[in-house]
Amino acid sequence: MSEKELRRSLAVLPMGPVMKLTSLTARQIRYYDDHGLVNSKRTDSNRRLYSLNDIDRILEVKDYLNEGMNIEQVKRVYEKQQRRLEKKQNLYKKTISDGRVREYLRDDILKAGGLYPDDDSQFKQGHL
Repeated sequence: MSEKELRRSLAVLPMGPVMKLTSLTARQIRYYDDHGLVNSKRTDSNRRLYSLNDIDRILEVKDYLNEGMNIEQVKRVYEKQQRRLEKKQNLYKKTISDGRVREYLRDDILKAGGLYPDDDSQFKQGHL
C-alpha cells in the first residue's frame, strides 16, 4: 500500500467534520455504518472515527440513494464490487512469475532443439 493510500485509510475524523463534509446527519452516517456500508473505527471511549476513504464511500452511498436506490440495492452493488475484486486478486495470485516463465521457455527451447538433458537424450554419460 502506498503512503498516499495509507494516509487516506487512517481513521482520524470524528463525526462532526464528517457531517459537515457530507451534509448528512449523525443518524444517517451511523445508519450506513450499522448496515456495513462504511466501517468506522472506534476509540477507547467508543467514539466513531472515519477515514478519507470512508468519507468517499459515504458520499457514494448518498449519491446511490439520491438516484433512487435503497440500502439493500446499494449493499448488492458493493458486494458485486467486492466479488470482482476478490476474483481479480485470485487471478493475480495465480499468475506465474517472470522467472518461472523463463524456465518454461528455456525448457521448451532445449526440448525443441533436442538438447534437453533427460534420460533419453544424447547427454547420457558416455555418449558425448
